[in-house]
Amino acid sequence: MTEQISPASGVHGVVTVPGDKSISHRYAILTSIASGESKIYNYSTGADCQSTLCCMAALGARYAFIEEDGRRVLTVQGVGATGLHAPAAPLDAGNSGSTIRMLSGILAAQPFTTTITGDESLVKRPMRRIITPLRAMGANIEAAGEQYPPLTIHGAPLRGIDYQLPVASAQVKSCVLLAGLYAQGDTVVHEPVVTRDHTEIALREFGAEIDIHPRVVRLRGGATLAGRELFVPGDLSSAAFLIVAALLFPDANLTISNIGLNPTRTALLDVLRGMGAVIKLLHLEQANGELIGSLQVKGSRIRGGVIEGPTTAAVIDEIPALAVLGAVSEEGLIVRNASELRVKETDRIATIAENLRNMGVRVSTSEDGLEIPGNQRFHAAEIHSRGDHRIAMAFSIAALAAGGPCTIHDSDAASVSFPEFYKTLREIAR
Repeated sequence: MTEQISPASGVHGVVTVPGDKSISHRYAILTSIASGESKIYNYSTGADCQSTLCCMAALGARYAFIEEDGRRVLTVQGVGATGLHAPAAPLDAGNSGSTIRMLSGILAAQPFTTTITGDESLVKRPMRRIITPLRAMGANIEAAGEQYPPLTIHGAPLRGIDYQLPVASAQVKSCVLLAGLYAQGDTVVHEPVVTRDHTEIALREFGAEIDIHPRVVRLRGGATLAGRELFVPGDLSSAAFLIVAALLFPDANLTISNIGLNPTRTALLDVLRGMGAVIKLLHLEQANGELIGSLQVKGSRIRGGVIEGPTTAAVIDEIPALAVLGAVSEEGLIVRNASELRVKETDRIATIAENLRNMGVRVSTSEDGLEIPGNQRFHAAEIHSRGDHRIAMAFSIAALAAGGPCTIHDSDAASVSFPEFYKTLREIAR
């Protein structure tokens, strides 16, 4: 599909975004292996999170979407820790790296063999980072080329390990912890820098015995999880595109309600504020251990800056949107230590650079980063998302400030995380 985006004169309004992808994945998995019924409010509408639900249903959990007081609610009938069964066919994770990486931790402990695969993009994404610790726990895993999907996982009894993550990754940490639920003894994970801690928070909410310290998590195996009511906050990574859209216009005034503000996710706001963005917190509350608030974004003078080291890891999903903002900032943007972008849904360093150049923006690349001079203008252009949801959305935002209409090819990629994106964009951009 293609979407044509016309230039806007400003961004204004009050909006919400879909439920957080990261939290939704985790709730879908944990409610499925919990005992009894759970209700999940504001579950992500993205295709990735639907892939996780379909995989859990193929393993024996039952789910349904219902309407309750005008709200869309997901109900899940959990089967308990030992109630999963072998699927009738290979599990399909679609485009979702979160699904295949985290669910592999659960599958490694089951008394059956499972094959899990994904779409053309996913089968090119390396899985060695999860295979190595799972094998250390006793798992038997076969992979194409020793590291690519499809993964065939022969379930086996697992033992707890003390594991040092070689690279910061919340997905790998979560995979090991989910395997640790079934392992004998304690599972300890050390991370080089703090990554998003939604798994740890959710495990504690479900009743697991877990100790959480900065960069060290210890989980006691054998926990019995109980179904419960859960609320998923709005996805800050999805909101990032709308925030950047507002920052492209000097008179913008945009409020985004009910956003997840987990401290391990808000580095984006710190980066933007450091660049000069005016972003105000309107209120703050807590649900199921997660912080939720509303943000007001106003047009601002954006200086630009340098993103490197631990900050890069903390905002890795937002780099496409930040690259767009960097091009119109006063000093430009330099991104370093971002080699992880090379193995996302696309090689995001390459696709960011390709589309910036299509729009007349100067950019240079390295193996692990980008350098984008400031004070540039976007020209009307043909944009190629290459099937990457974050590229499609980032350059749709750039198109709002372009010199003429832009065409976004494979625009439907946005449905992976934010199916309502183009509708929302039309509501706020005038």
